[in-house]
Amino acid sequence: MTLRGTLPTLATFALVAIFVSAAVWQHARMREREARAATLAAASGLAPVPVPHGVTDWEAWRYRRVLLTGQYDAKHSILIDNAIDAGRVGFEVVTPFLLDDGRAVLVERGFVAAGPSRAELPQVAVPEGAQRVRGRIELPRRYVELAKTTPQGVLWQNLDPARFAAATGVAVLPIVVQQDRDDAAGDGLTRNWPAPDEGAGRNFSYMLQWIAFAVLALALWAWFGPPRRWLRK
Repeated sequence: MTLRGTLPTLATFALVAIFVSAAVWQHARMREREARAATLAAASGLAPVPVPHGVTDWEAWRYRRVLLTGQYDAKHSILIDNAIDAGRVGFEVVTPFLLDDGRAVLVERGFVAAGPSRAELPQVAVPEGAQRVRGRIELPRRYVELAKTTPQGVLWQNLDPARFAAATGVAVLPIVVQQDRDDAAGDGLTRNWPAPDEGAGRNFSYMLQWIAFAVLALALWAWFGPPRRWLRK
């Protein structure tokens, strides 16, 4: 095979390798989301329990329903920016909850719509006194930021328990609790927490697209490249 035939062949197989790798990655993401959905379904059928002690792997407790007893720390309630619910733009309301056993955990209480101006943040009341809150354990969402900044005030861009603890002095657990939809009804917050398998269908579509690209690349190579010349001989 000449250099003229070698370069297109190498380029074609390099592209095929990239396309197949992308398809495999999308398949893995799809399976991961499906597995999380199965975990949520299993956990949803269990009765809520107190937040466990001595946990080293919170992944094993993900989606498990818990019952919190204690009181909210209204002084350190925050709003997470850029939240969207049913097409509305707003904020996620997060308030630390002081458990009766002395620990603290962040509670995602729900969504509140933004007002007509970002200069006026919504005022969300925090229940006072002893509370019993039901919700499910979730792990903090991953995020990427161009520059590490120290959050100030009530408006935060991302929810990070470790950063929250450093900024406020409230030693919260490395998890969040998403409050049940029917808990604290009438507080004006909506709780449409995303399903863990959300996006699995898109992963499947993307996987098929990458496979199609790989097949197309091989077909073009076979039609215009060395195989066609070999058939002419």
